[in-house]
Amino acid sequence: MARTAILLLAAGASSRMRGADKLLQEVDGAPVLRRQAEAALRIGADVTVCLAADRPDREAALRGLTLRRLIVKDAGEGMAASIRAGAASLPDDIAGAVILPADMPEIDAADIAAVLAAFDAAGRDRIARGTSESGVPGHPVVFPARLLPRLRLLSGDDGARGLVRLEKPIMVPLPGRHALTDLDTPEDWAAWRAGRHRP
Repeated sequence: MARTAILLLAAGASSRMRGADKLLQEVDGAPVLRRQAEAALRIGADVTVCLAADRPDREAALRGLTLRRLIVKDAGEGMAASIRAGAASLPDDIAGAVILPADMPEIDAADIAAVLAAFDAAGRDRIARGTSESGVPGHPVVFPARLLPRLRLLSGDDGARGLVRLEKPIMVPLPGRHALTDLDTPEDWAAWRAGRHRP
């Protein structure tokens, strides 16, 4: 059976962190980038991490992990550049591609597996997308192989939202706000950490 690839998006500028790098913030003793890469690897899929050339510390955080590192030359364009480059690097014989931003610390291997299971159950021909428990769409998102050519043509900072809107995704509820928690500022990180440790 054809394998599924995972594209871990880690080429963003982290511009709202005021000098810090959100992908190097520690979660359970490891940089969130490494933690999410390890979660992706536990699925048994082929993992490609999309990186910016000017962030060597991110590449260092992945040291020792068996995955592909892809430098996104036009990373400053936005998320679409990472998706476009990642999709272009994938072989045509895969079943689909999981898009997973690396800055979502609540998504774990079980969440990725749940979305992939829904994708498999639907015949691997429809988009499957994680949602919050209340049904708000989020990540991860699995795209079937038939949509890879369109992912390779994306532009702008809207990612693949326009493409998703044209399809009828399978919605997969994940625990709590796993599919939505995206931490972009020092205040976001502080509030999230405080919430994790609240009785």
